[in-house]
Amino acid sequence: MRQILESHFFKNVFFAILSIFFSFNLNAQKFDKYFPKKDLTTVGVYYYPEHWDPSQWDRDLKKIAEMGFEFTHFGEFAWAELEPQEGVYDFKWLDKAVEIAAKYNLKIVMCTSTATPPVWLTRKHPDILCTYEDGAKTDHGSRQHASFSSNYYRNYSLKMIEQLAKKYGNNKNIIGWQVDNEPARFLDYGADAQQRFRDWLKAKYKTIETLNHAWGNSFWSGTYSTFDQINIPLHREWGMNLHAQLDHYRFADEETATFLDSQAVTIRKNITKDQWITSNYRSNYNESFVGMSKELDFDCYTRYIVYGGSLGVGKNGYRLGDYTNVGMSNDFFRPTKGMYGCMELQPGQVNWGSINPQPLPGAVRLWLWHVFAGGSKFTCTYRYRAPLYGYEQFHYGIVGTDGVTPTPGGQEFTQFIKELGALRTKYDAKATLPDFYLKRKTAILFNADNVMGIDLNKQTREWSTLGHFMKYYKAAKSFGAPVDFVRDTTNFSNYPFLLVPAYQMIDQNMIDKLTSYAKNGGNLVLSCRSGIQNRLGHLWEAKFYEPMWDLIGSKIDSYDLLMPQSPGTVKFDEQEFGWTSWGDLLKPNEGTSVWATYQGDFYAGTPAVISRKLGKGSVTYIGLDSRNGELEKQVLTKLYKQQNIPIENYPEGVMVEYRDGFGIAVNYTDKIFHIDLPSNAKVVIGKNDIKTADVLVWKY
Repeated sequence: MRQILESHFFKNVFFAILSIFFSFNLNAQKFDKYFPKKDLTTVGVYYYPEHWDPSQWDRDLKKIAEMGFEFTHFGEFAWAELEPQEGVYDFKWLDKAVEIAAKYNLKIVMCTSTATPPVWLTRKHPDILCTYEDGAKTDHGSRQHASFSSNYYRNYSLKMIEQLAKKYGNNKNIIGWQVDNEPARFLDYGADAQQRFRDWLKAKYKTIETLNHAWGNSFWSGTYSTFDQINIPLHREWGMNLHAQLDHYRFADEETATFLDSQAVTIRKNITKDQWITSNYRSNYNESFVGMSKELDFDCYTRYIVYGGSLGVGKNGYRLGDYTNVGMSNDFFRPTKGMYGCMELQPGQVNWGSINPQPLPGAVRLWLWHVFAGGSKFTCTYRYRAPLYGYEQFHYGIVGTDGVTPTPGGQEFTQFIKELGALRTKYDAKATLPDFYLKRKTAILFNADNVMGIDLNKQTREWSTLGHFMKYYKAAKSFGAPVDFVRDTTNFSNYPFLLVPAYQMIDQNMIDKLTSYAKNGGNLVLSCRSGIQNRLGHLWEAKFYEPMWDLIGSKIDSYDLLMPQSPGTVKFDEQEFGWTSWGDLLKPNEGTSVWATYQGDFYAGTPAVISRKLGKGSVTYIGLDSRNGELEKQVLTKLYKQQNIPIENYPEGVMVEYRDGFGIAVNYTDKIFHIDLPSNAKVVIGKNDIKTADVLVWKY
């Protein structure tokens, strides 16, 4: 069955994403100019001159250089100092800081201060402050409290940014620019946001009839006559239109992306071609603005690992954090534009978590090597001096509260920098990635619309969309595979394996693309929920999943959702695996192999996992979400071995990567991990028996 849903909107989205793809190719040519390959990576640290007595700046920046840092980071939250009165700019203090940094050969990342507007601006124009769903407003004293949907704020902030760019755009010590800080999705309910949302909807749908169809407004008498009747949907109110909520998320994310782009355009008009532009995202995988900004040269992430949010591996794993935090950030951000950096890496104990334990000795160095292992061109940390006042009191820095004594994290940064120096002497420009590593290359298809759409309508509290993705990610990384999170417009043919978890909203074009990928030799793996809706989030006017049947080689009669106290089991290769959250009941065609079946329910014996040959490749459908991911791992193990791809079986907490002629292994587990290296490998750092929180680096 072929059902193709076409609209102006989807054409616009396609061409917008296509332009991002071409922009990536152009930007890729600049990366070696910005970050010479022979340097491998570079390391920096945030410094806030405005927080400290000017008499200490020289001492501090000198010490930063002596510890081995190669760049610092200015101006992120300094708008009140840069523009103390409306239209009155003061760059003298920043000039002095830049001059001192240059004196010690420290390069600088200059930042816009749009996360912290000055009080004179918020008092004169309170309309720039965000309005919550309940009508309450943000106020001065926090950060990121001004709305990206405020017309005045969007326009006025560019004036300050233009002055900053004109001032430092030709300064050879400025290597790049960070726009905003940890940009967020603003669900603002202010007057400007309301009108901008209506305008956005009108541009997207053109006619109110098209919108009514897309939102299913005949349901519950929700039909609109004009766009002016539409209010921003309430997300906390039960029963609110799901399609309206999804569009509101899309709108808000686009507001963030375009605000960053407008800053980048303003900066680029006033800087040299040697300066790059980026932003630092918070690794929120359910927000689609990450990677959406067209004007950024590349994307960066911030990463905090130990803050009471993860138990990690073993008794003291909470002191090392979840081993996938850094790894997934690497693999998620690198493919967006072909390069990434880590703009904030945790330097030690933090203050804002649910519980703020000390990281395990060696943890900071471990994280640094893990960031490096994924191909990062730089790592920076917040911050050099621990703050004495403000919201982030008790947050560690590279030096402690006395301003001079290195913290344990500071010492580990210095150790990493020295080790990096040794690695640079062994750099080989002719080095390539190992053949066995490339044969395992795996893509995971990520579509933010699907993630947002599922999270709005999970159907069961047992389901976690990110958790579902993680089961596939962890499995691939345990194989020692290089992984990229790819987007709809990616050329899938570059990957021997393509994993497509829970791709719920689909169209015929994507079905055709996935079919073509498999027919041409790719190994396609789809999971439950994939293709049950069209791109509007409507169920197909057909049997469940019917447009997917030809691709997967099976009908899907229905699906089941289990109670947590009554888990089900699936039998695969004589082993049983538990599940509760989602299970598709499959009815495979002749020629489609059954790999696993449901056990012990009224549909016992019904296929749960199937696989088939398609052209030169294969299609595997994993019709359920297991409890712990072990089933997904075993199915993928069988598939990779069928294709004669040699894989590893690294335990949870061990990750191994290759880059620039080096292999890097990191150990987050509570046990010593032994790794056998080829006879021609030369250990550069560490030992084959890798202790907890330690690393091994070898030249191959």
